[in-house]
Amino acid sequence: MADPVYLSTAYLAPIQYYSKLFHFTEIRIETAENYLKQTYRNRCTIAAANGSLSLSIPIVKPDTPKCLTKDIRISEHGNWRHLHWNALVSAYQTTPFFEYYEEEFAPFYEKKQDFLFDFNEELRIVICRLLDIQPDVVYTKEYQPDVPNDYREGIRPKHPIEDSTFVLKPYYQVFAGKHGFIPHLSIVDLLFNMGPESLLVLRDSIKKEV
Repeated sequence: MADPVYLSTAYLAPIQYYSKLFHFTEIRIETAENYLKQTYRNRCTIAAANGSLSLSIPIVKPDTPKCLTKDIRISEHGNWRHLHWNALVSAYQTTPFFEYYEEEFAPFYEKKQDFLFDFNEELRIVICRLLDIQPDVVYTKEYQPDVPNDYREGIRPKHPIEDSTFVLKPYYQVFAGKHGFIPHLSIVDLLFNMGPESLLVLRDSIKKEV
């Protein structure tokens, strides 16, 4: 794709997000926006034994009504690292590829990271390496409201915008026999279930515009 795609930062972003990293030539990740609550910036959705489960990173409440996302600090409230890692292990320890990738993810839940943006980006870099994709990522320096291929608010937990270039190809999920296929999950669901074939699912989920 000639034009770049614009994305927000995201915590263990959904598969749709990674389809953009795979599909577009240039990725621009937004650093100059004001932080928005209840988005994938600090939360992800996984498939647990009882169905979809949302995991949220607590943040330090900013001193001002508006705060840049890149300046948002992670709170250590509620022992969230321990809870998130236990949830991931419980949900995915029986998947075909969890044991292959476990050591890549465990350190993120053992060390303190001050800023949400930095934490998300370090995770994204690891996930891109495991997926074997090498996106050309540029960080924005100023916020532009009108840009091409704008998914900064389009990829979100509630009421996502229509995406004509993405139709998720169903893949094996360990709890599908109990809950059926669950879409809109974190990329780790695909990675732990499908391993190296995750890249094929991303490729086959990209709908070519006519």
